[in-house]
Formats: sequence, structure tokens, C-alpha cells
Amino acid sequence: MPQHPPFDSNEAIAYHAAGTPLPVGLAGEFRIWARSIALALVMVVVVPLHYLFRLVKYGSPFPKLFLRAATWIIGARVRVHGVPLRRDVFFMPNHVSWFDIPVLGGLTGSAFVSRAEIADMFMLGWMARLNRTVFVKREAKLNIASQINELREALADTWSVVIFPEGTVTDGHSLLPFKTSMLSVLDPPPPGMLVQPVVIDYGAIAEWQAWMDRETGIPNARRLFARAGTFPVHVHFLDPFDPHDVGGRKAIAAKVRGMIEEKLVATLGKPLRPFRYDLPMVGYVAPKGEAKAEV
Repeated sequence: MPQHPPFDSNEAIAYHAAGTPLPVGLAGEFRIWARSIALALVMVVVVPLHYLFRLVKYGSPFPKLFLRAATWIIGARVRVHGVPLRRDVFFMPNHVSWFDIPVLGGLTGSAFVSRAEIADMFMLGWMARLNRTVFVKREAKLNIASQINELREALADTWSVVIFPEGTVTDGHSLLPFKTSMLSVLDPPPPGMLVQPVVIDYGAIAEWQAWMDRETGIPNARRLFARAGTFPVHVHFLDPFDPHDVGGRKAIAAKVRGMIEEKLVATLGKPLRPFRYDLPMVGYVAPKGEAKAEV
């Protein structure tokens, strides 16, 4: 394998899938610093306003505004399809990247359930905490009950929650089996609560954008911050449904997955493919002939 692959190309995918940091070059370093400074300047304005607002009232609008600004600064141009519910809703999207959090947070103001690694990513961790993110350690199965309690508290605070039911990220062209453990909060569903499936589509750069499992958080963030230009993100809010009409968390997961798969296939214009990398932390084994554990 060459030592210095093109930074912004398909050749880079194998590197970040293997957890090998990519050289971003001088221009990439400049973009990292420029975007970080821009985010810091926005924070200087937003953070005091947010905490002043919280002194007198819940439901601060400033985290949502900050996350929307952050996605724009990093280069995303978000296009919304469908109508997101405003409250009393569990959003359930496919999961491609940590970047899904600012994208959806900027649109909905929801709380999140996300992988624990994000909590240690300085600015990114702070961004996630703005909306009461519940950080889940995938190996800590005995803590499911406490995580569900945190989720209920976040729901009471923000009125909507985003759950990534795959349990980890993929490449934008695949869909893993859904994990139902965190859907225990929907068994039984809170009164008046609806479920709204969501499809996040990064288009042609989906696999490049993805946070592959062997790549750690900081190299991934550097790679995204260093990327030249802008990129579209299409967010499709599908028809919501009443979970009381479905019958249990497994049935809810199956219904949501079917809706997401149907829309993702239509959006991509081709069938989904099996994910090509083993994911031991969620018990996923790539089909024989597809697995790529090393680069």
C-alpha cells in the first residue's frame, strides 16, 4: 500500500476503516484550524446565552442553533425531506458518522443516545452534551437499566430523543441488524409518544464520511474538518407511527428497519450491500468473502 494516499479519495477509505490516520497535508491543517477557530467563536457567543437562558427557562434554543452553525462550518449543506415532529417523538435513523449528531440536533433539538467515545472528543463531546446525549458503552451491558433511566430524563427535558438502533456506524450503503436493548424505554411506550424513522444520506461521499469502527474519534474528526469544499446531506423524515399499534420493541425495530431500508434503497438507486467489516462489539460478522478486518 502506498505511504501517502490521496487524502480526499476512495483510496482513503481502506485507511480509515483500518484505523490508520491519514495525512491531511498543509491545506488540510489550515482548514482544521480555520474551522476550529470558527466553531470557537460561535461558542463564545452561544454558550453564555445558553446558560443565561437556562437560568430562567428550560428548552434553550441555543444548542440547536449552535449545532446548525457547526454543520455549516464543517461543510455540510443539509437538505430536509419530509416533516420532523416537534415533540413527543423517538427519531430512529440509520447511523453513518458522529456527524449525524450535529446534523439531526441542528434540525430537531433532540437528545441523543450515542457511543461513549464521543464524550471524550473535547469540542465534539461538548456539542453532544448540549442536547442531553446519553453516552452508551457498548460493552457495559449491565448498565442498560441506568442508561434507560438517563434516556427517560433526557426525554422529559427535550421532548424528543434520537436513538441509533444499529448500535454503531456503517458506511451509508449498508444497514445492520437493529439492537433492541435501548428500545426498552418503549416497552411499554410512554403515553402519546410516536416513533419517526429517519434516513440520513451523504450521497457519493457516504463511505468516505463514515466513522469506521477501528478509526478513533480524533483522527476521524480531523479528517472531516480537513475536507475541502462543501457536501450535501439529505435527511428524510419518514411517516411517524404510534408504537402502541405495533406490539413490543422487537416489532417496533423491525418496522423501523423496513421503512429505512426501503427509503435508503430508493435514495441510493440500488440494493443495500452487506457491511464489509467485522464489528465484534455489536456481534456482527461480515459475510465470508466480504470481511476486511485488516488493510
